[in-house]
Amino acid sequence: MVIKKTSTVHEAVHALKQELEFRAEARRNRLLAAWAAERFGLDGDAVDAYVKEVIASDLEEPGDADVVRKVLADFADNGLDMDEAALKEQMEAMMEEARAQVLAEEEAKAD
Repeated sequence: MVIKKTSTVHEAVHALKQELEFRAEARRNRLLAAWAAERFGLDGDAVDAYVKEVIASDLEEPGDADVVRKVLADFADNGLDMDEAALKEQMEAMMEEARAQVLAEEEAKAD
């Protein structure tokens, strides 16, 4: 009986971690899109539309390659220099920020 309860707790913890990571990835994509949109000179509704495009691009395949490919192409289309390494570095920084935001939201819910 104890083994089953422990297993259930571990499964619940694992599921929660996966959900938080999924939410952090989605938040990272929003942050990345807003950052890129600013560099492209977009504002208002154009930023919102671009954020939706980046989020949709993440559904093309597992992992980040689809988002990287889209954003790099958009930099090129806008005549701006951006290489894959620099973009991935920006994505990692934004992932850290996104994780912190998601965790802060979870802590605020718990209070």
